[in-house]
Amino acid sequence: MDYALDIFGGKWKPRLLCIIANDEPIRYQKLKEQMENISDTALADSLKELQNAEIVKRHQFNEMPLRVEYSLTSKGETLIPVLNKISAWAIQNSSSSIYQGKHFRQIHQKAFQTKKNGD
Repeated sequence: MDYALDIFGGKWKPRLLCIIANDEPIRYQKLKEQMENISDTALADSLKELQNAEIVKRHQFNEMPLRVEYSLTSKGETLIPVLNKISAWAIQNSSSSIYQGKHFRQIHQKAFQTKKNGD
């Protein structure tokens, strides 16, 4: 459990992984826009940790201006079912009123509406 939480735990990494999985490959600026309230330092550090753990790969294109894209590695793709289970648990045990942001509206809000209509 400690290893897993070191890899994908914390405030930013689960959301980063979810965004990358739903929109890969994705550029740094688009990731930052989706995260909305993350600092450049926190984003860069989280991406670097995920790269070092071989969860996310960084592809730099040799062009100007510099273009970098991020996507999941095959190891990273194996985390998505785990994160989906955690998301399903959160949907069943929380209210959409505590969530905000572009990513929530684009990806997860529908699940809460389905839950509400199904109850």
